[in-house]
Amino acid sequence: MDYLYDGSFNGLLTCLYEHYHSQKAENIYEAFYYQVSMTNQHRIINPDDVKAKKVSEAIERLISKKALEFIYYVSLSNDRNKGNVILNFIVYGFKEKKDITSFYEHPCVYPVCRIYKQVTVEIHRFLGLLRFSELEGVLYAQYKPDHNITEIIVGHFSDRLKNERFIIFDEGRKIAAIYFQGSIIITDFDPIDFNPNSVEDNIKDLWKSY
Repeated sequence: MDYLYDGSFNGLLTCLYEHYHSQKAENIYEAFYYQVSMTNQHRIINPDDVKAKKVSEAIERLISKKALEFIYYVSLSNDRNKGNVILNFIVYGFKEKKDITSFYEHPCVYPVCRIYKQVTVEIHRFLGLLRFSELEGVLYAQYKPDHNITEIIVGHFSDRLKNERFIIFDEGRKIAAIYFQGSIIITDFDPIDFNPNSVEDNIKDLWKSY
């Protein structure tokens, strides 16, 4: 049985929950990229915050907090096989019941470490490269990362720019992180629909529709 999820981390954690409490998953994939096959059965797993929390707590308790961080970063990657990489890692970690993040040569651990490193390298690169311009008192930056790292990037800049309002736009995914009045949202975003002459009104409209 192939489990399909919405691309969110909670969706992925919910798949792991169902793997242990319902039917074992042969594979886990993002639904958006899944190719339906005549030979493989699939099941769409909707994200469940309660189930996701139980899994995250179990990972911290039985493996390590570091392991949870590793799979979170892997979930942000553009690797199409990341769901299976994470599944294999968690199954092995739950079996060993200890921190496995340093077992680099193990076939269930190495792929997670490799992808984690790729994602962290890109995060650090853009933290140094990203530049903002100002539009009517709102800071605006756009970039095109390989991995879906905007939620990490915005967390960093919300600490550095606490008193500012800013937008970070991911060109490839057409999403933006918007920091406004001390809060963050990540939403679909198209600069074509964004009027530079009324930036604050645009942000308020996005906030209301979130």
